Amino acid sequence: KTSLIALARHELGHAIDSSNGRSAKTVVGGHERQLRQTVMALRAGEELSAHENPGEATVQVLTGRVLLRFGDASWNGSVGDLLTIPDGLHSLEAVEDAVILFTVVKTR
Repeated sequence: KTSLIALARHELGHAIDSSNGRSAKTVVGGHERQLRQTVMALRAGEELSAHENPGEATVQVLTGRVLLRFGDASWNGSVGDLLTIPDGLHSLEAVEDAVILFTVVKTR
């Protein structure tokens, strides 16, 4: 059993104090598994710059607000929102201090 609420608070504390403004902890799976779930915290204004999607993936916003960008399209995510990550180059920005649950099934 993992408390995502407690883990979100913990990781956000690390992100706020970190020089790069982010912190993450894998809660399910890992590099050797196909399914991976990671709690990621981003300080307001920080971004995961454009990168390829490693497989089918979603972002669930646990706290704060984020902006998912894909080409000319973008989606706002608030607490409780589940965003499907498009296949291709995308980026994610923390509009305010935010924690997400990133879920991916690696197909590549």
